[in-house]
Amino acid sequence: MSDTTADYEVLRLDEGGLSTRVEEVAHEEPLELQLDGVPFAVLMRTPGHDEDLARGFLLTERIIERLEDVVSVRHCTTAPDPEADGNVVRVRLRDGVRVDLEQLRRNTFASSSCGVCGKATIASACGLAAPLEADRSSPDPMTMRRDALLGAPDLLYTAQAGFAKTGGVHAAGLFTRAGELVLAREDVGRHNAVDKALGKAAASGIDFTQVALVVSGRVSFELVQKAAAVRIPILAGISAPTSLAVRAARALRMTLIGFLRGATMNVYAGEERLET
Repeated sequence: MSDTTADYEVLRLDEGGLSTRVEEVAHEEPLELQLDGVPFAVLMRTPGHDEDLARGFLLTERIIERLEDVVSVRHCTTAPDPEADGNVVRVRLRDGVRVDLEQLRRNTFASSSCGVCGKATIASACGLAAPLEADRSSPDPMTMRRDALLGAPDLLYTAQAGFAKTGGVHAAGLFTRAGELVLAREDVGRHNAVDKALGKAAASGIDFTQVALVVSGRVSFELVQKAAAVRIPILAGISAPTSLAVRAARALRMTLIGFLRGATMNVYAGEERLET
């Protein structure tokens, strides 16, 4: 067993009949996030890059406005329960930063398959950032050639070591306008993979307004919400978007692309950012 995979003996049925074999399965564990010592969320995730996940979660859920509000992110060195060993991350905020933990605390854990399942109200789940045109922080609007975007899934796949072993994890990658892969992260949850990638990018000082976010699966509403929270203008997935994702992307004036496969793509919103 590694941090990201676990080995299990399985019964295999194929053309040759029944046999037993050892298969690698994507590792899934709960991660408790604590803010200044107070638990406020539990995420079901693939262990690894937990500090990036915590940073990205804080930013994309708009718990903090900027990464500079965070003094430290670290695993607990001691755990009262052996099951919690390595599964608790403590975040310390700088003096003067105040967060309403009761408002933010979820009623239940966020599962690895749904980023908004545990949110207390529909209103909190559907809160949107301002439309991207309202953000004038970047003097160079992000555009991307279609052929550069079409090559992104193959490049992302080269960074999916966990998927190659298990077939059970999602990936999220950030790409430049030239189609270069900046970084990628994997996790059993789509939203966790995105948070890990965005958390690492924020810590590295990457300008979110100048990258595209590409994900390995379907594009759901919470991924649009997370991209908008950090002002990423282009979001693409190799599978379908949901109706709420399309509605949100159009309201946010974000570029949303689905079925990004081979030489094809569907552009659901923001076609003006794509160049020939």
